[in-house]
Amino acid sequence: MTKQIYAEETKSSFNLQPELKNKFIEVIPLKEDDFEELFEAASDPLVWEQHPNKDRYKREVFKNFFRGAIESGGAFKVKERETGKVIGSSRYYDYNSEERAVSVGYTFLAKEYWGKNYNRTLKQLMLDHAFRYVDIVYFHIGAENIRSQKAIEKIGAVKTDERDMRYYGEEMKRNFVYEIRKGEWGDKPL
Repeated sequence: MTKQIYAEETKSSFNLQPELKNKFIEVIPLKEDDFEELFEAASDPLVWEQHPNKDRYKREVFKNFFRGAIESGGAFKVKERETGKVIGSSRYYDYNSEERAVSVGYTFLAKEYWGKNYNRTLKQLMLDHAFRYVDIVYFHIGAENIRSQKAIEKIGAVKTDERDMRYYGEEMKRNFVYEIRKGEWGDKPL
């Protein structure tokens, strides 16, 4: 019975914007005045070349992305701890207390932080937090985003579906749905 009470308490107390950190990065709730710093990380066309909307490096297009991030109530800026520089963003979204599930996504990092464990570290912090409250974490990844598909598979996510999805103010695009279940998290070394 104690477990059931605990499950009920945690179900309703999932904080979509905690402050998370480790020795490499800080994951901080995104605020309106973070636009310029975040746009600096996002303004390289290579960052978006495999994402569903390849024009997010343009200020006007990124403004729409940023507005959706703020309105989601679950978005973060990611800072490198050593320099204090904003290097990207991610978010929690589509929290479902009945299914005990949440999605993690809309992640991007400035190109100079690719391949250096920053994305993996970010996902580890976010998944560790999420699995305190939910049993399933979903990821929606653009069908053409091979780089992100491979990265998420490396941490144990499994492709379960394909779905047409529309991002805030954008056209419908094909996405692959991946998931990691709580009992499987931690089985693969990061």
